[in-house]
Amino acid sequence: MSLLNLRIRGLVQGVGFRPYVWRLASELGLTGWVRNDGAGVTIAVDGQKLPEFLARLPREIPPLARIDAIETGTAPDGPWTAPAGFSILDSLPGSARTAIGPDAAICVDCVENIFDPADRRWRYAFTTCTHCGPRYSVSRGIPYDRAQTSLLPFPLCPACATEYAAPVDRRFHAETTCCPACGPQLRLLDAAGSAVDGDPLAETLALLRAGKIVAIKGLGGFHLACDAKNARAVGELRERKARETKPFAVMGLNAASFSAWAQIGSPELALLHSPAAPIVLCPKGDNELPEVAPGLAWLGVMLPATPLHLLLWHEAAGRPAGTAWMAAANDMLLVMTSANPAGEPLVIDNDEALDRLAGIADAWLLHDRDIVVRSDDSVVRAASETLPALFIRRARGYAPLPIALRDDGPAVLALGGYLKNTLCVMRGRQAFLSQHIGSLNNVPTLAFLEEVTAHLLKVLEVRPDLIAHDLHPDYPSTQMALRLADALGVPAVAVAHHHAHIAAICAEHGVNEPVIGLALDGTGLGPDGGSWGGELLRVDGAACRRLGHLQPLALPGGDRAARDPWRMAVSALYAAGLGYRVAPWLQQHYPQHDGRSILTMLERKLRSPPTSSLGRWFDAAAGLLGVRDTNHYEGQAAMELESLAARHGPVAPLVGGYRIDPATGNLDCSPLVLALLDCRDRAQGAALFHATLAAGLANWVISAVDREKISKIAIAGGCAMNSVLLHALHRHFAQAGLELLSARQAPPNDGGLALGQAWVARCGAAAA
Repeated sequence: MSLLNLRIRGLVQGVGFRPYVWRLASELGLTGWVRNDGAGVTIAVDGQKLPEFLARLPREIPPLARIDAIETGTAPDGPWTAPAGFSILDSLPGSARTAIGPDAAICVDCVENIFDPADRRWRYAFTTCTHCGPRYSVSRGIPYDRAQTSLLPFPLCPACATEYAAPVDRRFHAETTCCPACGPQLRLLDAAGSAVDGDPLAETLALLRAGKIVAIKGLGGFHLACDAKNARAVGELRERKARETKPFAVMGLNAASFSAWAQIGSPELALLHSPAAPIVLCPKGDNELPEVAPGLAWLGVMLPATPLHLLLWHEAAGRPAGTAWMAAANDMLLVMTSANPAGEPLVIDNDEALDRLAGIADAWLLHDRDIVVRSDDSVVRAASETLPALFIRRARGYAPLPIALRDDGPAVLALGGYLKNTLCVMRGRQAFLSQHIGSLNNVPTLAFLEEVTAHLLKVLEVRPDLIAHDLHPDYPSTQMALRLADALGVPAVAVAHHHAHIAAICAEHGVNEPVIGLALDGTGLGPDGGSWGGELLRVDGAACRRLGHLQPLALPGGDRAARDPWRMAVSALYAAGLGYRVAPWLQQHYPQHDGRSILTMLERKLRSPPTSSLGRWFDAAAGLLGVRDTNHYEGQAAMELESLAARHGPVAPLVGGYRIDPATGNLDCSPLVLALLDCRDRAQGAALFHATLAAGLANWVISAVDREKISKIAIAGGCAMNSVLLHALHRHFAQAGLELLSARQAPPNDGGLALGQAWVARCGAAAA
């Protein structure tokens, strides 16, 4: 074997891949070169030990790297003049067929650097190497080189330049490397925007201990931080941020620090210590942090992912030398929540932070490294024996990692829905799902959607052949899709909301055959113009047929009913023929509400459109059990109902608690209403609702499987994040010998909608 040219595709830029190739080739005495280009990494190599090189190359890659393909040729794609030794060449531009890696948590080696008093990076908040640190959040384009990042304004000092140029060094070609002499710096500003004297970290810690709220600039944006054990500080943060009861995430040094507050098992620990370092939902412990996650059975836990955050705990521990102190519990727990005025995008710019967070933050811990791409913290529920890990929100640490697709096809841009918006770019056999963008109910978030669309198309160098969008004509994402399609002269493809939910599962599981789909969520426009959300579907690529739906409930007051579980409870009572029970039930649970006007609306069918939404059934159940009368954030009643059921434990389903109409194929949960109405134990009632609902859904699906002769089942939608319901459904289907496909790489809620839209658009193009 002699001279070979290799092209490596995958996550191979910004992860130490070139120095890895250099070290391996040099160890084996090979000659040649390696470089980045727009397609990934190209290698020209020659020598006697080429077979060993080829065998070891994919096996020993750096921890953040991922190889998707190795293409082999015999002619070098570049200069070849019998070089002496092995070299790393400058990067080439070209057609982008690689991916920028996601931001990665600080690695063990860099931790040792910042806590070694003899190291020149002692307590330096921007320490990084090829195995960790910012990637996507600082990148302006491909190839991934320092000139394409926000580190460009920080020329390397002689010491860093030596490391950068030394192939044996861990920071060899680490594009974000720097040190106190040449890199970004911290500064702390007070409420008036004036610089605070003293060490910024020490002064920040003093403010947090005094109950103040500090805006801290992180990787993908700012956090608002306060002492999680200080109920007054947490309450003040809620009031200033207008976030009445929505849960906060909490950052602690290690799992031991959460021993009284959260149950952290091996699956949760693996996620917390992964390079993505997401927020992980953990069952609450014996103690409750006041005001942090009221009414819920889970606490969002996160560990310090950056040197900056970790140094706050180092300061709290008294600045010890070495890393042994990190194994002990530390009593400091900090609320770390996205720094944004209610509902708007995450703040990333220093001046923007001083402006938009005025009146919320008491101080600002800033630095002068720009954040190019804003990205919220990801939120994940860990895997269990029954269920895979599940994304609640996919963002920092994961975006823009591509989801592998089974088939190739035209380039597609899909712009998602209205709530929990993300966008998706399909290119070749990869789907790039953007970071979480948010609900498109304000101008700044719409601008963020446009910003992310332009950036992702630019770095991937994609001009879409198709643009997909939701069926709803009034969604801002739909209107943006139509404008872009018109500007580019390409077709716009409308995809029904619940078809897209099931299609997203098909896309990530590589399914190209018909499936029975269970689409369960709060709302979405159906092809008939109605409000859907509890759907039994037959999905076959671009074709979707409704096999049945949940028996509709009326929405008294329209959209207002989605915010008021007590209204949905009245609707459920009326539908079950129990309208006469409304007045005494309201007097018992919600005496502040008068149900007479709601009953009149229902009787006369005034402003009471029907919906098949399972989300509204959850609201009705929560209302009937007296869990809550009003939702202060989306899905609150359903989450609290799930929490009650999880704490109670499993119960047997109610016999006769549901009906499947043989004529229409619809599932009716009305028989369950009376049992909930007369239940005196809320937790038992919540468990009974979940158990009966799961049994009804399972039998509903199994009847469709038998009728349609289709064995694959997919579940998606916001209600598919309910772990109690999912566990029960998996158990029912396993007993029937059926497999339930659920979301693994994208959120099952509207955060995965764009993936399904793009998949349907591609399937339609293939069938045309």
